[in-house]
Amino acid sequence: MSLNIIVLAKQVPDTRNVGKDAMKEDGTINRAALPAIFNPEDLNALEQALRLKDANPGSTVTLLTMGLPRASEIIREAIFRGADGGIVLTDRALGGADTLATSYSLAQAVKKFGNYDIILGGRQAIDGDTAQVGPQIAEKLGIPQVTYAEEILDLSNGTVTVKRRLESGVETVKAPLPCVVTVNGSAAECRPRNAKRLMRYKRAVSPSEKAKLSESEQAFVDAHPYLQLQEWSAAYVDADPEQIGLPGSPTKVKAIENVVFTAKESRRMDNNDEQIEELIKELIANHTIG
Repeated sequence: MSLNIIVLAKQVPDTRNVGKDAMKEDGTINRAALPAIFNPEDLNALEQALRLKDANPGSTVTLLTMGLPRASEIIREAIFRGADGGIVLTDRALGGADTLATSYSLAQAVKKFGNYDIILGGRQAIDGDTAQVGPQIAEKLGIPQVTYAEEILDLSNGTVTVKRRLESGVETVKAPLPCVVTVNGSAAECRPRNAKRLMRYKRAVSPSEKAKLSESEQAFVDAHPYLQLQEWSAAYVDADPEQIGLPGSPTKVKAIENVVFTAKESRRMDNNDEQIEELIKELIANHTIG
């Protein structure tokens, strides 16, 4: 059984390096001021997709991402690990989108993609931590969704069986295809890059990147179609201008604050049960613990 698998992924700012320049005046993230990385839980989702591909010969894994043209970097990263290709949904009109506008735009891209069996994505992105985009896409497409997935146990006979990791334990559920599955960070880590794929696809470029190459480099890409990544615009996916970007985003970020924890005081204790007991009582009293 061959599958058409879509993996939703995002290139996110590395939130370990948030500084005072991380936010623009309009409340959107200043992505130029932060290093960009592959969203961690999207890598967990990619691994689940690649396992499905391994188990179902003839299957294809396509990465779908929305962002700046440089987001093609994570498509190459996915291809190095086993994906077959990818699409960057990029357009100035998409800028500043909240989860509602983002899910609408991606749902439009999925509709344009057409034939798919399952959509996988990370539970949430580290630059927002909302966990809303995957479920919203499922709602906009009118298909089932499974959240908090830790492992896809089986996919056959038009259904997928998923193990979910919840706070209270583990749950196993079945859902009909097509459906959206969002994957936890507790799922298996993504496999490393494959050396042969790295050598074969290292020159893969999007149209925006291709335009910056020399004539000889452009000719090389033209002669090798597998090196040509796709870029789609808002108009190409028939997106309503009023539902994308800032116009389609009712949520606005008012401020970002970089909080650094520092020790105001320290206390030295001997290896003494009474001192430890007194410290615990004090921490409970001031609600540091308990």
